Amino acid sequence: MNWVAPIKDEKTFKDFEERLRMMGSKYYIMFEIGVGTGLQLQDVLKLRVRDVKDKEFLEVFIGTRRVRRVFRFSDELREAIAAYTADMDPDGYLIVGHAGSKTPLSREQAYRALRHAGASIGLTSIGAQTMRKTFAWRYYHATGDIYYLQNLLNHASAAITYRYIGEEPVDPGQVKSFTRADPAQSRRELLCQEGGKKRIGQISAFLEKVNARLEDDLDDETCSRIYSMLLEMEDAVSNYEEGRR
Repeated sequence: MNWVAPIKDEKTFKDFEERLRMMGSKYYIMFEIGVGTGLQLQDVLKLRVRDVKDKEFLEVFIGTRRVRRVFRFSDELREAIAAYTADMDPDGYLIVGHAGSKTPLSREQAYRALRHAGASIGLTSIGAQTMRKTFAWRYYHATGDIYYLQNLLNHASAAITYRYIGEEPVDPGQVKSFTRADPAQSRRELLCQEGGKKRIGQISAFLEKVNARLEDDLDDETCSRIYSMLLEMEDAVSNYEEGRR
């Protein structure tokens, strides 16, 4: 399993942008919004045409903490959005599965597109978290404000946020003093009070059932759901393992 890393090199970033643009305007627009706002991939895919058409900026509220972000579109992106949405229903999804579709691009399809674009320029550390991690890394290098990112991403400590973006703390001692202990403590208590071990066991049993079903003749929709679930879990496992290093 490859660890998903932010795209840090500016030339590589531009090459990745261009590759997505060549693959289709929707992929370019999806990526630009993702790295501009910090939204999760699945939340970018939920956007409607009316959210961006004829707009100069996009206002979003990120995560469970509902942190407000305002992303101002560049002239280039506004032009791309205008051309892409010209004949689209304002109430329809912005990033659709195919031309004329009324359903959004699936997370699985988006993941495959990002991976394909990365592979075409030699990038292997690409995944569903690429846009968000790249946003976070670029924001940190533009502002130096790790604590805003910590709050935005709902991390228990700034140290976790540093690991998330692949950076070393400027002052490790200071980072420790800003660790938010309460959320982490409350999660430990919830794990104990709400049967954490039992819940983990139930998930393990569920995964065993899913694994056994892979030998069955599954329909396309079921396969797609299982694959999307695996993508989510692989990202979660990778981020957990990286956070412990």
